[in-house]
Amino acid sequence: MKRDTRITHTGRSSPYFSGSVNPPVYRASTVTFPTMAAMADAQGDYLNAFYYGRIGTPTTMAFEEAVAAAEGGERCIAVPSGLAAIVGTLTALAKPGDHVLVSDSVYGPTRTFCQDILAKSGVTVEYFHPLAGDTIASLFKPNTRLVFCETPGSLTFEMQDIPAIAEVAHAHGALVAADNTWASPIFFRPFEKGVDVSIQAATKYIVGHSDAMLGTITCNAELYEKIKSNVVKYGYSVGSEEAYLGLRGLRTLPVRMKQHQENALAVARWLQTRPEVAKVLHPALPDDPGYPVFERDFLGASGLFGLILQAYPEEAMVAMIDSLKLFSLGFSWGGFESLIMYTTPGIVRTTTLWNADGPTLRLHVGLEDPDDLIADLAAGFEILDAFGY
Repeated sequence: MKRDTRITHTGRSSPYFSGSVNPPVYRASTVTFPTMAAMADAQGDYLNAFYYGRIGTPTTMAFEEAVAAAEGGERCIAVPSGLAAIVGTLTALAKPGDHVLVSDSVYGPTRTFCQDILAKSGVTVEYFHPLAGDTIASLFKPNTRLVFCETPGSLTFEMQDIPAIAEVAHAHGALVAADNTWASPIFFRPFEKGVDVSIQAATKYIVGHSDAMLGTITCNAELYEKIKSNVVKYGYSVGSEEAYLGLRGLRTLPVRMKQHQENALAVARWLQTRPEVAKVLHPALPDDPGYPVFERDFLGASGLFGLILQAYPEEAMVAMIDSLKLFSLGFSWGGFESLIMYTTPGIVRTTTLWNADGPTLRLHVGLEDPDDLIADLAAGFEILDAFGY
């Protein structure tokens, strides 16, 4: 089956669902057993069995099966958030004394966890330039166990050469984990590019409606046992309602991603024509530095991208954002609604400085008509221009 067909049909075969097209919410905490032998069998295979609600329910398992099929992996582990997926992966694959390489453009909470928790537990964390490619080889040490990638970067949208990084990492006996939330399972095939563990903040595009917190970790069968047992020990548990919302959202992910891409590119191309904009940060635009890697490795782009304004004073940028009617202020993305964020304060770098003369913004272009979104931004730019720069 092709990808879109798999997304429609996987996760529906459990006998618990009695042929339901959309697996229902299966709420459970305690699970009872007819005999002590049956209980012992379930306890012995607790990573796979319907054993206790915290370990998983039929709804959770259906969601995991469908995500694994969508991403092209063998097994999936559902966790309560995207950050939980990052934490569960890093703590399972890196132990005290290990060396971990992390992209310098990662999601802010990933950096915070690495610095405040992982590094203090005895793991050496070193950041690499997001454009390193195969030159990352110079950073490897005998104890390097993992490379953590995110492509493109959440705020600055640099594209990483994942196949080149993976080739170097595997030659040194290290694993590659990648945050694949931007492209979703629709537009990037992580395991075909050398990734060993793919992470999704399923809160975003998979859920797609801004109404549930959810994360996923997809990997092969060997890593599944190691990561799943670690997640269980941390006490991470996904509610059946959240798993249901994730599974429901996954069914329409292919069509939604195509529309997010179309709308975002329309807005991005319009922004390129505006004198108020110094630069658009969107790897699917042919003049973007990351476009050659994007064109080679990706099947499409999502609705999330950035831009750098001309050197307007901060109060002008604030007045512009506050005036917008369709672009709301909000911390997440991936839902049907359009969002805008001022991101300059959140751009933290270790390997290089982020140099931009004007404010850096991030847009998530939702499923509204792009003409209306453009009109909203145009009205905002009128306020911006009144300040001058």
